[in-house]
Amino acid sequence: MIIPIDELAPDTLNNIAREFVLREGTDYGEIEAAFADKVEQVIAKLKNGEAILVYSELHETVDIRPADSYQPGGEE
Repeated sequence: MIIPIDELAPDTLNNIAREFVLREGTDYGEIEAAFADKVEQVIAKLKNGEAILVYSELHETVDIRPADSYQPGGEE
């Protein structure tokens, strides 16, 4: 189930993005970005629709996924 980010408090969205960055350890290219910059990049992708916030009823977890890879009902 997709969670509309505009229904979340700003602090909640920020905390979800922070946890995602810590968990994913994503690669940001040749120049390493600061943690705060990574969090802002994740939030920007959520706001512009490149990424979505997904709640898994099966696992009772929240995750951030690329919008173009999400398939409703295709929980892992």
